[in-house]
Amino acid sequence: MDIGDIGFFAEVLLGGLLSGVMYSLVAIGFVLIYKTSGVLNFAQGAQLLFAALTFVSLVERGVPFALALGLTFALMVLLGLTIERVVLRPLVNQPPITLFMATLGLSYVIEGVAQLLWGTQVHALELGITDEPLQFLGIMVSTFDLFAAATAGVMVALLSAFFRYTRVGLAFRAVADDTYAAIAVGLRLPRIWATVWATAGVIALVAGLLWGARLGVQFSLSLVVLKALPVLVLGGFDSILGAIVGGLVIGALEKLAEVYIGPWVGGGIEGWFAYVAALAFLLIRPSGLFGQKLVERA
Repeated sequence: MDIGDIGFFAEVLLGGLLSGVMYSLVAIGFVLIYKTSGVLNFAQGAQLLFAALTFVSLVERGVPFALALGLTFALMVLLGLTIERVVLRPLVNQPPITLFMATLGLSYVIEGVAQLLWGTQVHALELGITDEPLQFLGIMVSTFDLFAAATAGVMVALLSAFFRYTRVGLAFRAVADDTYAAIAVGLRLPRIWATVWATAGVIALVAGLLWGARLGVQFSLSLVVLKALPVLVLGGFDSILGAIVGGLVIGALEKLAEVYIGPWVGGGIEGWFAYVAALAFLLIRPSGLFGQKLVERA
């Protein structure tokens, strides 16, 4: 197919946008933790791996699909609550680098526990969705990509509604806007942190199932979090809207770059072009498109 064809361009662009929705879902897990506690949770990838590996291992041992999903859901909520209580709470008011190193160490602990429980073999994860191409207005679209994007989109919509219209969501927004003011009006930070970490565990479950079905459930799955870093740089580390927009932009850029720039440089640039774009954007706008700018007064 001629890469100059407008239909082909639309097909590549749409594929990139659909992938970008999945990047956004992973990035939102980072944003939730960072907004409320200032922690860059590097263990998000290990949580994603643990969720996918637990689910597929339960299914392979004969547990019904729905029950396995429910058990994994409960386990990820419990894992999020445990991380907040055992790791984050004792380190409150510590320097950001200390908190980051704690989550980095935690990621290896979670991966080690996953290995002890379920082994190290690679698993194929089937969600009952065939990866067959659909044709719409002359554009070929992957069925699985549509399903994954729709699932991620529903998840994002539910999270947005939860944090906008529920009591806990309003408390979360208050803490994100001004922690000290939130404390002054009587909000209990430990409860809010626990809720956010539990929510991040659920996000890791959904993202883990989607990425596990696409790539296979293996220990390299935890490196999916690296795909979220350019998204966060572009959109802003403290903006859910930024995570969504950044994911779409990064997904589209890497697909278009692979098709239209790749042939000129030998191909294979999809894996790293997003980081080049993020670095270039970082030099122009360090806070990201929707990130909060730091204002220092002398």
